Amino acid sequence: MTIKERTTDKLRLRHWAERDYAALAAFFASAENTQFVGGVKTEEEAWRLMATYIGHQQLYGYSYMAVAEKVSDKLVGAVGLWNSPQWPEPELGYWFLPEGQGKGYAYEAASALKQFALEEVNFPTLVSFIAGENEASKRLAIKLGAVYDGEVDLLTFGPHGVYRYR
Repeated sequence: MTIKERTTDKLRLRHWAERDYAALAAFFASAENTQFVGGVKTEEEAWRLMATYIGHQQLYGYSYMAVAEKVSDKLVGAVGLWNSPQWPEPELGYWFLPEGQGKGYAYEAASALKQFALEEVNFPTLVSFIAGENEASKRLAIKLGAVYDGEVDLLTFGPHGVYRYR
């Protein structure tokens, strides 16, 4: 099953394009922005991250998608499904640029991808791995219907709460 571009009331969930790179690189240049998504990246590392998202899409048919405002097509964040061979289980993840926060975009985008994961990909399980200090992400996962299901030591990222979608 390959994820196709999706639209919601306010957003387009679309595949990554070269035009998204500058906003992605600026986001990942900030320690404040990236404290819960792997930390600061150089411009080259940001480029490689975008390429990784595209590669995951090619290999599995799903990945992190660019989230853009429907009217302007301006990048406001990313939401996606991740399930690499070393990852404990399929994850619904998200990050949003500061200008994309506080507008309900994360809930709108993540709801659309969660539905795709559970109804079309038919993942037997879906979680969000959330760092203990990331209160905003915990609130979003709970609003999306997740239940706290323990803790995992997430590869090189350290301890994370497991929020399981039922």
